[in-house]
Amino acid sequence: MVSPLDRKLLRDLWRMKTQALAISLVVAVGVMLLVMMSGLVNSLDETRRAYYERYRLADVFAPVVRAPDRVLTSLAGIEGVSAAEGRITGSALIDMPGSDLPVQARAVSLPDFGQPRLNAVYLSAGRWIDRRRSHEILLLKSFADAHGLEAGDILSATMHGARRSFEIVGIAQSPEFLYTTAPGELVPDDSRFGVIWMSRTAMEAAYDLDGAFNEALLDIGREEDLPSVLAAADRILDDYGAVGAYGLADQFSNRFVAEEIAGLRASSAGVPPIFLAVAAFLLNIVISRLLQAERQQIGLIKAFGYTNAEVTAHYFKLILTIAAGGAVLGCLLGLAAGAALIGVYVQYYKFPFLVFEIDPASFIIAVSASVAAAAFGGLFALRRIFALTPAVAMRPPTPPDYSGTGRFGGLLKRVLDQPTRMVLRRFVRHPGRSLGAIAGVSAGMALSAGMMTVLAGFDEAVETTFSVIDRSDMSVSFIEPLPDRTLHALAQLDGVIEVEASRTIPVILRNGVHSYRGGVSGITSGARLQRAVDANGQALTLRGDGIILTPALADILQLQTGDRLRADIRQGRRPQLDLVVTGIAESLLGAPSYMELSALNRALGEPNRVSGTYLRIDPLRRDAIYAALDAMPVVAGISVKQDAREAFQRMMDNGAGAMRFVMAAIAALITFGIVYNTARIAYAESAHDLASLRVIGFSKGEAAFVLLGELGLIVLLALPAGAVLGYGLSHAIAAGFSTDLYQVPAIFSPDSLGVAGLAVLAAAIFSGWMVKRESDRADLVSALKSRE
Repeated sequence: MVSPLDRKLLRDLWRMKTQALAISLVVAVGVMLLVMMSGLVNSLDETRRAYYERYRLADVFAPVVRAPDRVLTSLAGIEGVSAAEGRITGSALIDMPGSDLPVQARAVSLPDFGQPRLNAVYLSAGRWIDRRRSHEILLLKSFADAHGLEAGDILSATMHGARRSFEIVGIAQSPEFLYTTAPGELVPDDSRFGVIWMSRTAMEAAYDLDGAFNEALLDIGREEDLPSVLAAADRILDDYGAVGAYGLADQFSNRFVAEEIAGLRASSAGVPPIFLAVAAFLLNIVISRLLQAERQQIGLIKAFGYTNAEVTAHYFKLILTIAAGGAVLGCLLGLAAGAALIGVYVQYYKFPFLVFEIDPASFIIAVSASVAAAAFGGLFALRRIFALTPAVAMRPPTPPDYSGTGRFGGLLKRVLDQPTRMVLRRFVRHPGRSLGAIAGVSAGMALSAGMMTVLAGFDEAVETTFSVIDRSDMSVSFIEPLPDRTLHALAQLDGVIEVEASRTIPVILRNGVHSYRGGVSGITSGARLQRAVDANGQALTLRGDGIILTPALADILQLQTGDRLRADIRQGRRPQLDLVVTGIAESLLGAPSYMELSALNRALGEPNRVSGTYLRIDPLRRDAIYAALDAMPVVAGISVKQDAREAFQRMMDNGAGAMRFVMAAIAALITFGIVYNTARIAYAESAHDLASLRVIGFSKGEAAFVLLGELGLIVLLALPAGAVLGYGLSHAIAAGFSTDLYQVPAIFSPDSLGVAGLAVLAAAIFSGWMVKRESDRADLVSALKSRE
């Protein structure tokens, strides 16, 4: 049998259905974000793990110049190694019809018989290569899709100085090439880098490595064996031109996929709780005001003999129905949004299959936080009402005595009309309610302002990277370090305005237990085209005994200006350098380090050598310059800055950066929800007073002004408070989006504030219009009656 209070509960829910829905939606969007991002991270991580496991991605990679196949026996005998395999890799240039520039590619050998024991390939279309036909190849699917290539097409490529024609017999994917970029670049572009798989026999002939390999792959049983395995592999391969074995964590593709997943995990750990906390805070305020509006009904229920415990249980049912309903809706929306977004990420990372997994803890945390916030708000309001006797609770609260305002009150009477004075009285006579409403609206605006700041920060990252740091038009890399007189030949090309030397070498930077495997860039002192700049965009001075780090790299190594580090150079004589950190350079893409070029060459014992160059060119002579560079046998690759910039923008829009658009939309929904709830509760609290004003002769507009004037005053006071709070949130949200791959600056611009403020004002105008429409349609007789 349904009790009277339960019937009242159903009537109240129906009566406030619009408001209850608005409160539930505020909760739902906060919960949705937490569940969605948690599911996204778990699914990506599990899909990556399953892909690596099924296709046996190696644990250790050991590149060499040339090692005989018999060395594999020694590598397989290392304690902890369960499998060892040698292969041949090499660079290639693919000639694409209609393209002015050749496309860089990597050629990889496959066993003549069967699948490789390590780093297997997933064949998504076509067939396997025939070892007896050296012209047959498999082509990376992402590259094939970017150029509309398929099985049966013919491809021309230059390998080891010889131009060859190949037939594409299959389209393939590999866990080794989830994230593919041209050598020397950090930004993936499917159209500008490809991977070719050939039979071992064909690769031996193409790269003159008969009976030898230039990269060893190892599988180890336990991760803790990695340091000893790396050291043993380096000892065995030292006489064969080894450049240093490294683990899967430092493998190029895996590093960046892992960093992006780690960035998503950091974002999911840092950003959704901010949104959920704001939603919980707003819910607390809304519930408190909602129960205050029920003061007279609570007194009436107590007068009928219901105990405080029974009344508490009744209103807790109301609160929990609204909050739990929003939380459940948020969980369902989070599942749907996560499933939709995971498909986008799987396509972005080129996974051939999907493993969708949700963390149950996210449901528990989201629902618990929502219900706890609602319960706290309810207890806070009920505690004050229960302290009153039923007779007192059934009467409106006694307003404070403001009769002693003196001259100031008289001045207000002469300057302000009666409706305006009523607005101010309602505002100042309930300071707690007014401050709570201001806090709620300002929190909503802060979310919007913080997300607008992040959007501006992504744009600033692109502009800083490709206009302030890199001021070249294109870069050229060579097949091997060359004498710097090569630059003179480039400078003589018609249309080349400026040439600047560079050299990039592999290095391991160490500071105690902290280390980082990457590359150090040698640039000339006073460089103009590719610069190391500080946070203000000013060029940093390069010293012969020092190294310049970027903030991300300095954080990894726990270093600051003036500290010393050890640099293990992994090329040439492989010297170990003791360097002082002479500066921290701004970098929003990757974690590079910089040395003065001549000092780097002296350390290597290879003076006047360069591995690449930056060019500034006449755009009218671009095609002729491309043709000239394509004809040079020493050129390994060409990168056009505008292409790299567009690829970087796509990565920002499709990778973890795409989440910023989802969060911006959620922030806007939360902002609208709290403004609308503020207006609805204000109307519920004032319905009787507004009807009274209409009865004594106030027009609809004058009565609505009393209500909406208070809302307008709250919104206007919330705007500056929201701007200040948004400044702090912007740094927290920007830090949540930043990864080792790219860093998002917190750009707190007037434009961001303006857009966030306009969003709040638009929500207030729409909410005010909705409430005014309901007020105009209200039945005065019904509004003046007490609800029973």
